[in-house]
Amino acid sequence: MRSIAILLAGISCLAVPAYAEEIDEAGITVSGIRQAYRGDFEQKEIPQAIATIDAQQLTDNNILRLTDALDLNASISRQNNFGGLWDSYAVRGFAGDENLPTGYLVDGFNGGRGFGGTRDVAGVERIEVLKGPAAALYGRGEPGGTVNIITKKAVFDGLKVNASGLYGSFDRIRFDADANIPVGENVAVRLIGFSEKSDSFRQTVDSKRYGFLPSVAFKLGENTVLSYELEWTRSEADFDRGIVAPGGNLNIVSRRTFLGEPGDGPLKAKVSGHQLQVQHDFSDDWSLLLGTSYRETDLEGFSSEAELAAGRQFLGRAATPNLLSRQRRFRDYEGEHFVVRGELSGDFEIGGLRNRLLIGADYDEFDNSQLFRRFRPATVTATSTEAAQYAIDILNPVYGRFPLPATAVLTDRLDQQKAYGLYLQDQISLTDGLQVRIGLRYDNYDVRSLNRATGISQNRSFERVSPQFGLVVKASEAVSLYAAYGEGFRSNLGARANGEVFDPELSKSFEGGAKFGLFDNSLTGTVSLFKLKKRNILAADVANPGFSIPIGKAGSTGFEFDIAGKLPGDIDWLFSYAFVDAEAKTDVLDPNFSLQIRAGDPLINIPKHSLNTQVSKRFALGDDRGLTFGAGVQHVSKRLGETATSFYLPGYTLVRAFARVEVMEGLEVFGDVKNLFDETYYTNSFARLWVAPGSPRAFTIGARASF
Repeated sequence: MRSIAILLAGISCLAVPAYAEEIDEAGITVSGIRQAYRGDFEQKEIPQAIATIDAQQLTDNNILRLTDALDLNASISRQNNFGGLWDSYAVRGFAGDENLPTGYLVDGFNGGRGFGGTRDVAGVERIEVLKGPAAALYGRGEPGGTVNIITKKAVFDGLKVNASGLYGSFDRIRFDADANIPVGENVAVRLIGFSEKSDSFRQTVDSKRYGFLPSVAFKLGENTVLSYELEWTRSEADFDRGIVAPGGNLNIVSRRTFLGEPGDGPLKAKVSGHQLQVQHDFSDDWSLLLGTSYRETDLEGFSSEAELAAGRQFLGRAATPNLLSRQRRFRDYEGEHFVVRGELSGDFEIGGLRNRLLIGADYDEFDNSQLFRRFRPATVTATSTEAAQYAIDILNPVYGRFPLPATAVLTDRLDQQKAYGLYLQDQISLTDGLQVRIGLRYDNYDVRSLNRATGISQNRSFERVSPQFGLVVKASEAVSLYAAYGEGFRSNLGARANGEVFDPELSKSFEGGAKFGLFDNSLTGTVSLFKLKKRNILAADVANPGFSIPIGKAGSTGFEFDIAGKLPGDIDWLFSYAFVDAEAKTDVLDPNFSLQIRAGDPLINIPKHSLNTQVSKRFALGDDRGLTFGAGVQHVSKRLGETATSFYLPGYTLVRAFARVEVMEGLEVFGDVKNLFDETYYTNSFARLWVAPGSPRAFTIGARASF
């Protein structure tokens, strides 16, 4: 009940997006979602690269996870994903704190914080990749860009029901249902649910997921809509750090070999979240968005993981070349996140110049509670035993050889952040072909870190004004040129192991490029160049799990080309390419393994070249029937796999194919094959003893009904 009380209190204050409305003779028609921070702009008028992964692309590729969806955009690269238990990625070479999931927005809310497991795409309408120097407006994001998930909401335009079931490789079984139900003229309800159970290509590793994502919308007046959404999900998955690469050799251990311990059982993740939103249109030119969000997450369970300290590790020694020393860990991580936000947008003229104004404020509270228990093998000596090292044979693993080691408390801490921000942005049309954007954001942070194990508590406050500038030139009806500069200011949550609270992360970013439309805008794209830099970056402190340590400065420069739409012949085409050169900018001692990082060293898990492209076409088979077939290719070049070393993950190229057949009106059968040529590849790593292998060839077949 506390969450509901906080939520209802928040709506009386400030914040968020809701519905865009069009008024005609019949009344209000809800036509889409008006996003906070965006204003009323066409894509070509925004001095920022934006890529959209729409519902059809998600459906065609049978994508079920956020991280898989983000693979469709080349500017995003996978990072260490915490044994498969959370989403972690970098945009334009920059990721966040290694000890936390990568943050993202949900309908404009900060929704990615916490420990709710990997994000399922059930209930997702589309995903926007908002790239570039926009942190001055959004706040609290990475300078490379921000991912914004747009959810499916209740609408008033009639009864719609969709249901699907699928079966796939590794005994994956899944069911989804989505029903939009108008209740009279002024109320609509949408009910979305999913359930999934799956084994894995990894030995003994499996997972379960289910969730309920309802929403309800109310017309409070001719120009006012109120909506509420619930996010309730539960998942279980075995913690899996992947394979090991002794001496940097990835060919020793099979990609199917699990080096954890099945007896640990799964880690369980829970999410209970609420969003309340209201939009009121004063006129065609002025609109107010208000809303609030409250989200509780929990992640709990045991795991067995490779010991990374060389002095405690059997593996590679003459007497024990194939024995891997392991730690056993227990985690109970809880997150509590409350956001309230409001925004006024207006379109008006001063002195004959059109102004599109955004004025807003937001307030954010995040509590991060972490209880961490650990068993760790001792330093290896001549008398060390396999049982004392909790060892497993990497070539012939036998599970359950030894009693599961008891764990002792290593970390018990609570990090709290309270922040509020004010922002203002005005985009002025100086002529029909020239627009300028000016923006400012003020942020104030209060960060508290309490080490409950030692009683050490520290508190620090920060504030800063961050500017944003943009320029848009209309070169022709089909082409616009743009340039933008922005500064970012983001609080680093938590503290060192000694209790010292971190300085905030500061960033500067520049972007320039062109947006274009071909074939009467049926095909649209963006070409962009960017240069980013930031300081006060954090990395995980391996010596003190759960804590972080600052590692200095980093920079990223690159080039992107994104295009999507229809080619002549009614062929759907998606193409995304990115060149990213992300590197350290200072000499610093790596906190993880006490190795020297040099200025110019590449950042971990960031490929210089990434590409994703696909084509598809529908062929008519008769009245109300058709066949859609498509294929795609993803290429990722080699990436650094361990900081301050020469260990690289090899590049890879994957081919996928998909098809769907409309059997009759309202019923279709679909299928897909991923990694068609069964390539062995690795998606990310933290060290050569924690390497995540990608899936072998996998298929899915299913049916989808709608009315």
